Amino acid sequence: MVELLGRVPAFSTLEPGDLQRIAELAVPRRFEPGEAVFREGDASDTCYVVRDGRVRAVRSHGDGRTITLATFGPGDIFGELAMFEDERRSATVEAIERTSVVGVLGPDMRRLMREFPEIAIRLVIALGRRLRETNERLSRQSFQTVQSRVAVVLGELVQQRIAAGNGDSDVLVTATQADLAQLAGSSRESASRFLAVLERAGVISQGRGRLVVHNPEALEQYVF
Repeated sequence: MVELLGRVPAFSTLEPGDLQRIAELAVPRRFEPGEAVFREGDASDTCYVVRDGRVRAVRSHGDGRTITLATFGPGDIFGELAMFEDERRSATVEAIERTSVVGVLGPDMRRLMREFPEIAIRLVIALGRRLRETNERLSRQSFQTVQSRVAVVLGELVQQRIAAGNGDSDVLVTATQADLAQLAGSSRESASRFLAVLERAGVISQGRGRLVVHNPEALEQYVF
């Protein structure tokens, strides 16, 4: 558990003793494909770290459309604002495949931070770094072409699969063209055209709701 928590970017500044204290609060949970971890509008009382599997964050519009905001794999944390406050969930998070997570209750975490203030300071530093990295990534994306953004998103999904124990070639990614387009901030048509380019180049092969990346390193050639 301590090793898992040590891989979480939000906990990167914590000492081993701090991680051990958090590990003692963590509760394991499992979710089947399609099962919701929590839903948009739910009370925000727990943060989660993915141990195995993958989940995605989605938001629904009044017209019935669903947009994928992000995906999370082993070592990723989601719902982390629950560590600091009891806000309503801003999105639904659901399992893409059979997934195991560990949950830490927000009230337990806040009690720990009151007892050990240094943990709170280190968490704020780590979250500040993540915010800066996010801002830099968004800034880069604003100047990138559609193919660059799709290649980056596809590369991130591949790295999640590799971190979950897959090999570094012929990596299976379970995502639709619509998912990739939403994550990359492009239209489905534009993403589809670029995926066709990758397929003709032999970098990927596509199927229904899934694709195989044969040469992950080749994706870097399409990032500008």
